Amino acid sequence: MAEIYFDNSSTTRVCREAAEKVMEVMTEEYGNPSSLHTKGFRAEQEMSAARESVAQALGAEPGEITFTSGGTESNNIALFGAARARRKRGRRIVTTAIEHPSVLNTVARLEQEGFEVIRLQPDCAGKIAPEQFREAVTPDTILVSVMRVNNEVGSIQPVEAAADAIEAAKAPALLHVDAVQAFGKLRLRPRRMRADLMSVSGHKIHAPKGVGALYIRSGVHIEPLTYGGGQERDMRPGTESVPLIAGLGAAVRALPEPEAELARMRELNGFLRRELSKIPGVCFNSPDDALPYILNLSAGGVRAETMLHFLSEKGIYVSSGSACSKGRESYVLRAMGLPKDRIGSALRLSFSRFNTKEEAETFVRALKNGLASLVKRPF
Repeated sequence: MAEIYFDNSSTTRVCREAAEKVMEVMTEEYGNPSSLHTKGFRAEQEMSAARESVAQALGAEPGEITFTSGGTESNNIALFGAARARRKRGRRIVTTAIEHPSVLNTVARLEQEGFEVIRLQPDCAGKIAPEQFREAVTPDTILVSVMRVNNEVGSIQPVEAAADAIEAAKAPALLHVDAVQAFGKLRLRPRRMRADLMSVSGHKIHAPKGVGALYIRSGVHIEPLTYGGGQERDMRPGTESVPLIAGLGAAVRALPEPEAELARMRELNGFLRRELSKIPGVCFNSPDDALPYILNLSAGGVRAETMLHFLSEKGIYVSSGSACSKGRESYVLRAMGLPKDRIGSALRLSFSRFNTKEEAETFVRALKNGLASLVKRPF
């Protein structure tokens, strides 16, 4: 039975280029990049090549890239580091109610430390209105954090409006963008977006798990969370995982041109929307202009967990929302004001460049069969 993997927003399979690079570095260029001998120098060269690749993908300078263990650590370093570095200039933090848990839980901790946290609410399409930033950002705001693409419904957030609001209020705020779901899919230019900090993750773009990066704009100071031997310019000290970092660089270099791949994803997403809309009881939670890599839908009143198991038995893998939520009711859909039965039956499909129209056709048939055969229970 062939497998169909439509859960790429949770994680992706490692691409051949990244896997080969990881193995090469683990077995051949295995030196400590801080060592002064040839093995250490070669390991340092692998890191430099990866740093250059990530920087180029962001239109940034290599010195603005700090390697981390992934999106969660990048978000934590950015938020704690920015808030604590600027606490003497204000206590107000603006974010949204639909951020990733690594942002929401971090600002909740900062709230306990005495910071004021404003959480903007989305509309029924999962979008934050630009005027909400204008109203929320005040002269004592020191940090604004907003994701570029929501990980559950794919809504694209108005990062530029957040930057405008900071400028209009003459606030000392740093702008942090969680770009984990956008990196490799949209063309990202943090300087053009006026972002001071930007988080990306490797395992969303076919690199290994356990590696990511944080863009820190040149000239921006944030406080480190950990202290050690000075690696990563003291921002993330500790012996670097060179194999994973090199794998991230290889995965970035293997990425297709974003605009061309975006067009193909629009076709795949559009096909699924057309076919699924013919099935009674199916409705879409992702807005029409969402990132086409993500399609969130509610399936006819059948509990999501029940449908997930049904599809899994057929080798089709989707999710019911963020993998970090581990099956709990989606706080994103709840914030969007959706009714309980729609939230409880929600499925998230998320795609990669390895998915095909044939797989989409198979999914549509399987969902029809599931809706016809599964018993509906009240929510």
